[in-house]
Amino acid sequence: MVKVVVDFDVCTSNAVCMGIAPEVFEVRDDGFLYVLDEHPPAELHDKLREAVASCPTGAISLVEDD
Repeated sequence: MVKVVVDFDVCTSNAVCMGIAPEVFEVRDDGFLYVLDEHPPAELHDKLREAVASCPTGAISLVEDD
């Protein structure tokens, strides 16, 4: 199982990840990023890898979580 991890000390809430995978990431009106699903289904993994690669600050990572 894949887990989405965000380093909130590095995240600038630029919403690039939300544009790629809105099912998983949301920047709300308060200006902060929220992870909607820490363990997204396999069909979203390609989008997640794209979000990780596209994050300008490198704040997002995917880890294996049993």
